[in-house]
Amino acid sequence: MNRGVDIPANLNIVQERIQSAARRAGRDRAEVVLVAVTKTHPVEVMQAAYQAGLRHFGENRVEEGCSKISAFNEWLDANSDTNERPTWHMIGHLQSRKAADALAYFDTIQSVDSLKLAERLNRLAERDNLESPMPVLLECNVSGEASKYGFELSQWGEDQELRANFSDVVRRIVELPRLRLQGLMTMAPIVTDPEQARPVFVALRALRDALAEGFPDVEWRHLSMGMTDDFEVAIEEGATLIRVGRAIFGPRACEL
Repeated sequence: MNRGVDIPANLNIVQERIQSAARRAGRDRAEVVLVAVTKTHPVEVMQAAYQAGLRHFGENRVEEGCSKISAFNEWLDANSDTNERPTWHMIGHLQSRKAADALAYFDTIQSVDSLKLAERLNRLAERDNLESPMPVLLECNVSGEASKYGFELSQWGEDQELRANFSDVVRRIVELPRLRLQGLMTMAPIVTDPEQARPVFVALRALRDALAEGFPDVEWRHLSMGMTDDFEVAIEEGATLIRVGRAIFGPRACEL
């Protein structure tokens, strides 16, 4: 655990920031789910966060996440008097060869970034006879950054062909019986002023709204957007899932 990091105190500050942002936007605080990003942090940090009240955790890498989830569950079984299990979110780029492990360990996959990956997840879920469809989000690159994963949709509003092609992809994913599409996810550029990220969040919300018109039977309940430096702006623009690590846990070891 990072020395000198007071996770409960940091969490209280983050929760207050979430509440304030929701109030400014005229939203109910309960609409926003805080996903604690525990990438590179040890299981002990996750345990402390759980004890502080967190119930949603996000991991970027399948191998690291699976190992930590197993260890965490063992700890929970041995040390907790509650059966309240956390929800585990896969939030990083998911390679097809690791899809089976992601299905086995995670409760939701936020980073479906291709039809090929969605179809593989569906086949594996059918093979393994999962009890219920896997909730998924479509990762969308609406900023145009070449370094970002996701469906390239920075010009979706102006490019009719791009819009039609993506709609066809969405239709095919919606038809996959072992997946349950619940919304969209994006990564905003790293900027010094959170306001610079606002257009990205506006674009994702507009894309979600357009898809909701074309696919009214899909729930479209989630917009996963916003991290430590910009989650308040994301909430103001409709985020329902925010992915926060540094504000809760302090910098990762590689950042020190």
